[in-house]
Amino acid sequence: MSSRQQSRRLKWTLDNIRTNKISTESLAAPPGYSSASVGSSIEVSKKTDVSRLITKKSWDLALAPLKQVPMNLFIMYMAGNSISIFPIMMVGMLLMRPLQAIWSTKTTFKMMENTNAILQMIVYVLGNFVNIALALYKCHSMGLLPTYASDWLAFVEPPARQEYLGGGPILSLS
Repeated sequence: MSSRQQSRRLKWTLDNIRTNKISTESLAAPPGYSSASVGSSIEVSKKTDVSRLITKKSWDLALAPLKQVPMNLFIMYMAGNSISIFPIMMVGMLLMRPLQAIWSTKTTFKMMENTNAILQMIVYVLGNFVNIALALYKCHSMGLLPTYASDWLAFVEPPARQEYLGGGPILSLS
């Protein structure tokens, strides 16, 4: 580019910037706009936005255990049914995490004190019970739960003898 074209381009951009300054007073308000209601609607919308965000956050917390179910199913599949230390540790964690979450439900929803989050707490606890049920099913499939009668034989009293048989070699003389 020659210096003449460059100066022409520079002049045009500078002129454009200078001439494009539009005053806001000369523009008409858009349809439905009222300058009197701007201040009060902003305050109301801020309050509703905050309450909507708190409600959304509480539902995100409530649905978190249910969102963990597919991952827990995958972990259960990958752990296998063998009885060794790693599958048992995985199943133990699958069982302990929901129990700890249930015990700390009140502290989890503590930031929502000003809102009524009872329904969200119920959904949260039910979601954790679903994860506990998955862990118990995995324990059952691994054979760690005493669910059969043969698992309780150590606590069954041996049967009392009803009759005694005695004898020895009998010689018959015929």
